[in-house]
Amino acid sequence: MSVGWPRVLMLFLDGVGIGPADPRRNPFFAAECPILNGLLGGRMPHLSRRRATTSHAVLVPLNATLGVPGLPQSGTGQIALFTGLNAPRLVGKHFGPYPYSSLRSVVAEQNIFRKLDEMKRRCQYANAYPQRYLDHLATHPTRTTATVLAWLSAGMTLNSTSELLNGTALAADVTSERWVRLGYGNVPIQTPREAGGRLVSLLENNEFVLYEYFFTDHAGHSQSMQQATEILSVLDGLLGGIVDAMDHRWMTLLLVSDHGNFEDLSTKTHTRNPVPLFVVGANKEHFASRCKNLTHVTPAILDALI
Repeated sequence: MSVGWPRVLMLFLDGVGIGPADPRRNPFFAAECPILNGLLGGRMPHLSRRRATTSHAVLVPLNATLGVPGLPQSGTGQIALFTGLNAPRLVGKHFGPYPYSSLRSVVAEQNIFRKLDEMKRRCQYANAYPQRYLDHLATHPTRTTATVLAWLSAGMTLNSTSELLNGTALAADVTSERWVRLGYGNVPIQTPREAGGRLVSLLENNEFVLYEYFFTDHAGHSQSMQQATEILSVLDGLLGGIVDAMDHRWMTLLLVSDHGNFEDLSTKTHTRNPVPLFVVGANKEHFASRCKNLTHVTPAILDALI
């Protein structure tokens, strides 16, 4: 395969920080993650060793507090991540889970999807949503995550069952098992590795693809180590499928989060821990050198895709 135009696949994991090297508290030190461990050279990052560099990957810590007191939250954290603006500072506090009312117009005008469209770069928000969510959204338009708000504000439509069936979208749980339990018996269940390959296939027609996974934050709030290690097994398989399918010469995988939570199950709340920016493939040094906090990620992506 010849080297093509730069492509970026971004996995956004809700509520994942860099935590203590304690398997009793941190699922990353309790679960078996052969793919992630292999890419990191067997050196999982923790609060006393926050960076990792190997021939395959780079991991750098990102500041999620953004100079604002209090615990980081999803609404303002995701806005910072997907616009490049310091959302907590704009409103004087961390806020979530949904975007603060006065920031909705900021998301609509400054989000990464809109900016990529202005650059004539094709993008895809890969998550598929069941009809019950789409119906809820129609009657509760302000109860959207920053990612959904950004995508819709850019004039796009959300994926639904048809895109999940034709292979151009992915279920929020990766495997589609939850869709089957919701009554969508015609939706095939796939392995995490197969799902990873599906995400990479979306880069054939898009310069930027975003996939959002929020079960990490749920596990953090539940403080369930069993649930957390099961989630990591799914994510590790997804990562393996992506790494195997992507062309590392011109495709970049970014794995990033908005705030800490999952990495320390001793607390039910969010944390002030840094969040990881994990980079595999092309432009590793570009992202590692440019990104110090949440606001730096979108500008670095835009520069990589010029």
